[in-house]
Amino acid sequence: MSREVRLDIVDAGWLTTFQDAGRIGTERLGVPTGGSADQHAATVANVLVGNERNATLLEVMGEFSLVPSADVLVAATGAVGQVLVGEHTADAWSPVVVPAGVEVRLLPAADGARGYLAVAGRMHSETFLGSAAPDARMGFAQQVNHGASLTVTTDFTGFRQPHFDHALFRLPVPIRRPMPGPWTVDLLPGPDSRIPGIEELIESAEYRVTERSNHVGVRLDGPVLHPDDDTEIVSHGVPVGAVEIPHGDELIVLGRYRTVTAGYPIVAFATTASQSMLGQVTPGRVVRFRWVDRLQAHRSLWQLEIAVQTLELAVADVFGAVGIPQQARNG
Repeated sequence: MSREVRLDIVDAGWLTTFQDAGRIGTERLGVPTGGSADQHAATVANVLVGNERNATLLEVMGEFSLVPSADVLVAATGAVGQVLVGEHTADAWSPVVVPAGVEVRLLPAADGARGYLAVAGRMHSETFLGSAAPDARMGFAQQVNHGASLTVTTDFTGFRQPHFDHALFRLPVPIRRPMPGPWTVDLLPGPDSRIPGIEELIESAEYRVTERSNHVGVRLDGPVLHPDDDTEIVSHGVPVGAVEIPHGDELIVLGRYRTVTAGYPIVAFATTASQSMLGQVTPGRVVRFRWVDRLQAHRSLWQLEIAVQTLELAVADVFGAVGIPQQARNG
């Protein structure tokens, strides 16, 4: 039987928001898709607690903690360095039981920007155009603050986890933790990749993430080439992952909250499989680029999809075997 559980936020870090997979079909209205910056980490967090992939969860920047009013099943993914349940250390990228009245804390990883916390069940949140994801430009902030109380409707009634030094279950989790050192992002050629020498320059150079980066786009300092003429580019649609050259000497890789049209040269597109990685970059991070063809891009994405599907099947089998229900779905 479903029950409502209160989640008391003790520490909301420096920015915590409701997130999900984003809005469907709104870009024709001029409203960006939005959604979690690291879609892979958010998806895996939800799958690990038996939720649908696009269920509402929390995107966390900085240290975060909450106390539930009843036992809950949670999973933390993304740039989470450590999970503490009371005095015990638990695993990130794994289902974890948090007993009633016990604080769960997420400590950020040194490399990476965003952690994700999914709670089994339906997390209550306002929605805008069918999504809990924020859109500040539309006045829909969705920020979770210190001292707030959230509510989740869940079928989870408890599962004993006596030893936090052992994972609750051993599952085939496709972990993509942010790592130190330069990150390599795969690119497909864009309509303006014919600028003489641009492909060779981008692949050979290193780019550094600047402080001006956000959900709208990752801004990169590094060498660029501009078109030889001053012909004005008519505004056109731009997808998530488009790599633009603005008037200044920088590259911008557009994120999930970009405007849906623009008028800068588009020299490349970050592959869908690489876009979650870009959701974890922090200022100062060095990024390199690698050109791939469409077959390689599709293969990388399909490998990720197969891994997530395999995890979904494993979670369903294990939860069914021990009597943990698959949780209520977001409507």
